Amino acid sequence: MTHDLSSKDPNWWRQAVIYQIYPRSFADADGDGLGDLKGITARLTHLAALGVDALWLSPFYPSELADGGYDVADHRDVDPRLGTLDDFDALAGEAHRLGLKVIVDLVPNHSSHRHAWFQEALAAEPGSAARARYVFRDGRGAHGELPPTDWQSVFGGSAWKRVPDGQWYLHLFTPEQPDFDWDNEEVRADFRTTLRFWSDRGVDGFRVDVAHALAKDLTAPLRDLGAPALSGEDALDGFAPGTHPFFDRDEVHEIYRDWRTVLDSYRPPRMAVAEAWVPSAERRALYARPEELGQAFNFAYLQTPWDADALRQVITDSLAGARAAGASATWVLSNHDVVRHTSRLMLPPGTDENAWLLSAGHAPEVDTAQGLRRARAATLLMLALPGSSYVYQGEELGLPEVADLPVEVLQDPVWEQTGRVRKGRDGCRVPLPWTRTGPSYGFGAGGAWLPQPESFAAYAVEAQEGVEGSTLELYRTALRLRRKLLQGEALTWAAAAPPGVLDFARHDGWRCVTNLSDTAVTLPAGEVLVASGPLEDGLLGPDTTVWLA
Repeated sequence: MTHDLSSKDPNWWRQAVIYQIYPRSFADADGDGLGDLKGITARLTHLAALGVDALWLSPFYPSELADGGYDVADHRDVDPRLGTLDDFDALAGEAHRLGLKVIVDLVPNHSSHRHAWFQEALAAEPGSAARARYVFRDGRGAHGELPPTDWQSVFGGSAWKRVPDGQWYLHLFTPEQPDFDWDNEEVRADFRTTLRFWSDRGVDGFRVDVAHALAKDLTAPLRDLGAPALSGEDALDGFAPGTHPFFDRDEVHEIYRDWRTVLDSYRPPRMAVAEAWVPSAERRALYARPEELGQAFNFAYLQTPWDADALRQVITDSLAGARAAGASATWVLSNHDVVRHTSRLMLPPGTDENAWLLSAGHAPEVDTAQGLRRARAATLLMLALPGSSYVYQGEELGLPEVADLPVEVLQDPVWEQTGRVRKGRDGCRVPLPWTRTGPSYGFGAGGAWLPQPESFAAYAVEAQEGVEGSTLELYRTALRLRRKLLQGEALTWAAAAPPGVLDFARHDGWRCVTNLSDTAVTLPAGEVLVASGPLEDGLLGPDTTVWLA
């Protein structure tokens, strides 16, 4: 059965291509150097021409940008620097007119410290109802001068901050992002209201930030984690599944079952996808169950090296996990939090990416031409897989990581919060180039909030549009073909493939072959539908993907 992406299809998301927009870096309509909603609306025709099915907006809410917009002062409004609710409605309306779905980022683990509730909590007494919406606790030590636990912030340092009356509040991220207490019914009710607020405005779905962290074991006495008190991706090491004090606890699933009743009250039901950093496909599948969010990001795929055996294993495991959950698989190569894959895929296995960024991208040097070749091959491979593909803005242009941003322009709080040890995520957030010239290469009438390198001129939309073989035209061709070819959600691996080659069929003879080896291999028989690079003398060269019929 052909997959229907019409507005009436409740399962439109199962094999959709979803384009992530980081609003401050997409397009700037008013020339102040910061991207905005009107800028996005003016450029939606680019997404329609590209052939994606939906756009996902990273946070556009009121924020002081302590964490790039993920410190939200009001979950039901627009940052005045980015526009108004009327501008959002105009954006959603134009997207729907062009046949594009709209997904918004939901940030339920924490608010900004400027949120009205947190300001009320600071003014209230210890033990008050206002403080009960957040996680306030007395400190340890003779005078409460020590944090309540050894819990660490994901961005470095203690996860507790003391307030003037002596109590401490929990912030798993920056101190400007106090964590909500999801045991509090008022918090739960408020987010039901938020889900309805955006759904009523025509939003088609939600991406749920830090979905694994809402439920916490806050029973007294709070538990220390012991040394080292990890809070990043390794935090779950040594804990039985579902038992860590604040990550991936079993109780979190009650929250999402409750949300599903809200999302299913709309026609069509609103979709959701979890950002859940969890240790296994089995744990990830819990968030993706139909009675919960329905889909979860597959970061294992993003983190897999450019190796045929490793990729085949993660693809097989991911499809099995999605099937077990009743969900479709998700695939992503880049996003607003990671080094762009055009650069990342060229780093030798085991490279310390932070050290590479601190070296301004020189240790080791990256072959940008080969990086782009590999990124194009990775894209065609991803787009051939069953499930949803999430594409980060600028991927369609082949943008590399801007690794040489000078430290004086860095905006990511990671830089300061780690004592200037971790460079942070600014290099993948540099505003997009639309034209070959201009103060910000067409991003806006003025400059850009992060400086763009001169090399961006060659990657601009204007420089690639209509140019045969350009990365932009490769994406357009592949997405047009994908829409016609999609049937079912299964693949069949070829019985025999040369070492270093991935070879699978989807259906009706549609076949994807990727050569990840260092040598050319014989091109299988069939009509070439699209290739990520030149095919010469009947051979599929290294770092090249082809679709065959």
